[in-house]
Amino acid sequence: MAPAAPPPPATPSPEHTGSALELLVHGVGGATPQEMLGDPRTVRVTGDTTAAVYRRTEDAHGEKHPERYGNEPVAEAYCWSGLTSGNGSRALWLLLLPFMVVNLAHWMRPTATGRTRAVRLYGVLVRLVALSLTVLLTAAACEVALDLLAWQCAGADACAERRSWLGFLSERQGGWWSQPGRRLALAALVPTALVGLLWYLSNRTWSAYESQRPLDGEDFDEDDPFGAAAAHGPDAPGPDADGSPRRAAPVRPALGRPGFWYGRRLVARLRAAHTAAGFLTVAAAVAGAAARHDRGAEGPVPRIIGAAVEGGIVLGALVVLWVVCRRGRSERTRDTRLDGALISCLPGSALALLALAVLYASWSRPDWQSSGALPGEATFRFLTLGQGILVVALAVVARGLYRRTPEPHTVLYGLGGPAVAMLACALGGVMTGGVAQRVADWLDGPGTPGMGHSSGIAGPPVLLSWQASVIPVLLLLLLVPVLVLVVRTARTARRLGPIVEAEYAPEEPDEGRTRRIARIRATAALTDSAPWIVGVVSAATLLLGAGAIAGSWYSDQVPGRAADGSGPLLESLADAAQSTGSWLIGFGFILFVAGGRRAYKDASARRTIGILWDVGTFWPRAAHPFAPPCYAERAVPDLASRMSAWTSTMPRGRLVISGHSQGSVLAASAVWQLPDATRRRVALLTYGSPLERLYGRWFPAYFGAGALLGLHRSVHCWRNLWRATDPIGGPVRIDADPDPGVDRGPLKDPLAYGRTTRLPLPEPILGHSDYQADPAFADARADLLAELGPLVPRQTEARTQKGTSGRSSG
Repeated sequence: MAPAAPPPPATPSPEHTGSALELLVHGVGGATPQEMLGDPRTVRVTGDTTAAVYRRTEDAHGEKHPERYGNEPVAEAYCWSGLTSGNGSRALWLLLLPFMVVNLAHWMRPTATGRTRAVRLYGVLVRLVALSLTVLLTAAACEVALDLLAWQCAGADACAERRSWLGFLSERQGGWWSQPGRRLALAALVPTALVGLLWYLSNRTWSAYESQRPLDGEDFDEDDPFGAAAAHGPDAPGPDADGSPRRAAPVRPALGRPGFWYGRRLVARLRAAHTAAGFLTVAAAVAGAAARHDRGAEGPVPRIIGAAVEGGIVLGALVVLWVVCRRGRSERTRDTRLDGALISCLPGSALALLALAVLYASWSRPDWQSSGALPGEATFRFLTLGQGILVVALAVVARGLYRRTPEPHTVLYGLGGPAVAMLACALGGVMTGGVAQRVADWLDGPGTPGMGHSSGIAGPPVLLSWQASVIPVLLLLLLVPVLVLVVRTARTARRLGPIVEAEYAPEEPDEGRTRRIARIRATAALTDSAPWIVGVVSAATLLLGAGAIAGSWYSDQVPGRAADGSGPLLESLADAAQSTGSWLIGFGFILFVAGGRRAYKDASARRTIGILWDVGTFWPRAAHPFAPPCYAERAVPDLASRMSAWTSTMPRGRLVISGHSQGSVLAASAVWQLPDATRRRVALLTYGSPLERLYGRWFPAYFGAGALLGLHRSVHCWRNLWRATDPIGGPVRIDADPDPGVDRGPLKDPLAYGRTTRLPLPEPILGHSDYQADPAFADARADLLAELGPLVPRQTEARTQKGTSGRSSG
């Protein structure tokens, strides 16, 4: 009988070789490196005062001494709050809110597969809506400076007497500036300076925020410039050459293209076009008034000059339209070229036409007198009507894209982009109309512009008064969905009460504690109702705006005058709507600017509204060049560069990128920018993440189900933590079989229900904050590090002889 074989040697426990790094990325509201690292002593590793990577001082060279950390990673903190917050002057960016909102509409298109022409048409329509907002803003500045001040107030003795600083423009003075054309030429400096300021801010913020060049990467196929296939994540599995099945290789989605975070060429083209459009709008207002006078009366100025200037303006407008419609974003390569002739000549030519218009209007016309309002009513009517038509066309295209490739979680069945574009137009109308209304009321003293009762000036265009009058109606209509949400939230909170008590059983129920937890959970769920509120507001705005255009066109009077003779009740309602709307516009505009300034100075106020602002400025300026700068064009390349530097210098190192809230979106975007081999060595930890709840639903072409599935398959491992009490973060819902186990939640919040001798004070309900305080955070990080490896078994004589090797992360 053969002797029994000796038992095999015990398998030693594996040990980690190489250092581990955890790269922390904060979320909305920002955090100091000391807060993120839990140590008052920190040192900057790389970056500058605006955005940088920090470590604890004792960890400055931690990768050289991995034995000091055991299984704990070296922690680094990427602080990017300097890109979105700062001194109070940045509140002026809120004046660019309509531009930011319409830029969002560009990124909200539904997922498209094989619909290149439809995608291009969608982009063209959004860019045209954006161009109309620039023209609207400039036209509003012309309305205030040229019409209300230079034409109406300076031309009316009563108004000019009340405003002594306008005395040198008054016709009664008889000075050189008293002629209407010269007054208009001087007032044109105001809108011209506004357009120049927008150009300067756009150019300056590009250099400060968006000039960071991304990593070198492979170019994409020119036959797929829009990444139609990449928009859905991984390809379907196909057979190998021998016919055996193989695992699908992940396809880099849109956010991973080399040129996605470097849109310098398009921004420069659009900046030139929008600047030219602004100058041409001012030129049209100045030259149009003079040309109309010359056509209606014999004077010293040949009519051919006015016709030539107006013809040049029309030609310039056509060139602007061609530039805006001709080219969209080019993301498959890092496009470093610039259309030098276009970006130099187009604004310069428009400015030259404006100078010609000013000289033409300044020509002496002794018989020209200003009365009533400057003819400009048609400008606002056609602008508003054109915006409505463009939004409806955008809705048709978006709906067609959605029907071709429907995704169940896309908001408003693919109409999120058109709805947001409509809100951008409404914001532009409210802001510009509010300024015009308030200036008219200020100039008119006790009178009401447009009513004709003790009114010294005619007031702003009739349409602006109609638009102000529909605001109270819109607010009344909004009461219905608001009340529905309040009732539904209360019912949900009552239904959640027994569920909360069951979760914390067998602890003694506390009615007040239960009610508070249930109410916070029900309130957090309101985030999922936001799309329908946006849809209702947009639809009501479109219908009421159409009614305002029809009313102003039909009556050619302000609502208070148009209702004369219709009965006491209707007359009083029209007067109340007009006056209330006018004050609401002005008062709301003031509150808006004041609240924005407070948000940038007060950290708590910033956290309240910061998510909306950070979502808006996360996206590159693809539709409007005057939108606030995109901080991600600096932050994403920063993070991608840092991860690539670590993995290249530490071949056996492990890396976990850990993002909270908006930081998780930056982390995912940076991971997408990495080469495929590097992504397989990275673990992703997200918590309080809006990746699916906000971005996946509103931006399906970039963060949809397919893209998130591709991200999961391209990184080594991923964990996502979420709470039911969090109004922002949620599960990412990776759709795969079997369930990949990415989502971990809902986490218990609060961690303890009642008081104990160990916890004499009630545990706080954390909601969206302090995920690191939950033990699940440390467990998830430890799991990721264990999955990452590289794990190399401890060497033994027997295993060495067999030549075995441990697991590698690839």
